[in-house]
Amino acid sequence: MSLLISNVGSLVTNDPALGEGPLGLLSDAAVVVEGDRVAWVGRAGDAPAADETVDAAGRALLPGFVDSHSHLVFAGDRTAEFNARMSGRAYSAGGIRTTVAATRAASDAELNANLTRYLAEMLRQGTTTVEVKSGYGLSTADEARSLRIAAGHTEETTYLGAHVVGPEFAEDPAGYVDLVTGEMLEACAPFAKWVDVFCERGAFDGDQARAVLTAGMAKGLAPRVHANQLSFGPGVQLAVELGAASADHCTHLTDQDVAALADGDTVATLLPGAEFSTRAPYPDARRLVDAGARVALSTDCNPGSSFTSSMPFCIAVAVREMGMTPDEAVHAATAGGAQALRRTDVGRITPGARADLQLLDAPSHVHLAYRPGVPLTAAVWQGGARKGGVRTV
Repeated sequence: MSLLISNVGSLVTNDPALGEGPLGLLSDAAVVVEGDRVAWVGRAGDAPAADETVDAAGRALLPGFVDSHSHLVFAGDRTAEFNARMSGRAYSAGGIRTTVAATRAASDAELNANLTRYLAEMLRQGTTTVEVKSGYGLSTADEARSLRIAAGHTEETTYLGAHVVGPEFAEDPAGYVDLVTGEMLEACAPFAKWVDVFCERGAFDGDQARAVLTAGMAKGLAPRVHANQLSFGPGVQLAVELGAASADHCTHLTDQDVAALADGDTVATLLPGAEFSTRAPYPDARRLVDAGARVALSTDCNPGSSFTSSMPFCIAVAVREMGMTPDEAVHAATAGGAQALRRTDVGRITPGARADLQLLDAPSHVHLAYRPGVPLTAAVWQGGARKGGVRTV
């Protein structure tokens, strides 16, 4: 079956060869989908016939959001911690252990139900590709089951045994690194595509992070890094040196860090939900964009420091607080996320790409920042299939 989405007021293709500017914008446009792929893109008046037609009624059509950084396999709630933080207590990496205890106590069914719930929540808001990390088990068995559960929902799974030092190794961090790079890695690698490490004061230093990443790479996992979130540190430089797909957070950057990101292939993935939820300074997206670095936006959805599943919210914050234009923020939330996952089949609407599409109840993608907090997603197609839970077109 083929599908024609016609009468699109504004189409974001993310291909400058197809339309205007970096977003490849087309007006009065149409898209034809065959199976799970985009088959044709162009002006509505030139569209070929299809088995089924949807009238977009002049609204905006975008690629589905690509959320390249999330922590969705967890149990429990950290409302009390958030409340205390909003009352003046500073954020630190140690709160992760609260979620570790709850996650270890949860059944596989409970963890899977939570993951399913949050993925559905994301889909309703236009997110069609999601990376999911482990990191709330911190034991061999719990990290492996977290990744096994995640792998049932997405191919973008990340081994984050090195989130913080496991509670049993509080007095022996070197022993925990040995576990993460040995027995735990052996158990987790079959369910993971990526390896990640929280390179930060209170978590893992540069030497420990290098050991974790190189061990994962030796098992065929590609690296990504939690880098420079809470302070200046070696995370960004390490990510670029090892050819990591992304350095995530990038809140505290030296000029050398910015230059390294601009000169390399590592994407700077910015996570404004974390700064919003911790009252920390936002990363300077303008500085990175102007330097020529590749930039992605993601939710960092997790129960401690960024409990949002909304990419539209992150776009609005990036525009308001981080110096991005609406066009740049939308590009970062779609094509930028795809680059951070080294994917060429998502984050764009071009012939041959996956038919991951979202129709906004608005005439332009700019409304994502212009109307913050308003649920604008009218319809979502994932792999060419219309998904429920959104408004009728």
